[in-house]
Amino acid sequence: MLLKFYKNINETGTDEAGRGCLAGPVTAAAIILPETFENSILTDSKLLTESKRELLEPLLKNDCICYGIAHIQPKTIDDINILNASILAMQTAIKSLSQLPSHIIVDGNRFKPYQKIPHTCIIKGDSKYMSIAAASVLAKTARDAYMLKLHDEYPMYNWKKNKGYPTKEHRAAIKKYGITKYHRTSFKLLPDK
Repeated sequence: MLLKFYKNINETGTDEAGRGCLAGPVTAAAIILPETFENSILTDSKLLTESKRELLEPLLKNDCICYGIAHIQPKTIDDINILNASILAMQTAIKSLSQLPSHIIVDGNRFKPYQKIPHTCIIKGDSKYMSIAAASVLAKTARDAYMLKLHDEYPMYNWKKNKGYPTKEHRAAIKKYGITKYHRTSFKLLPDK
């Protein structure tokens, strides 16, 4: 299914990655695409292979009007909760755009007003609208690259593979080695015995 624009040529799509992770930041991207933009493989980043996301990333950055990426760290996630941290990440990404959008479209059902710019929340928006799908790809590739750097610091958690998600392997490493400064202490890091 080909994705479309929502309604506005100066709209920014925004989405986050890493919301359900036990470690690392929640990362968001915002992007404004030109109305002439087309791409046949672009869709929700979760439906794309890693190689397709890596192929799309430079194309999106090159062809867009502007984009922004923001990482919100575990301490802030623990302080304000993951929902508020996700919204903060999206708003920080929008703030870093070099051009102010006239409309914001958000993947999901929760957002907070930003600079009096009208916004629309769209459930599964990353599989419906180009700019949200593009934001989902940029958020995912940026976060994956970030987790690769953290892996070098703490290889025993294998973040290069699990990216901080709650896999059996990641939880076994937490049980064996304890937690790091990159773990989210407000999350349930180990299951109940």
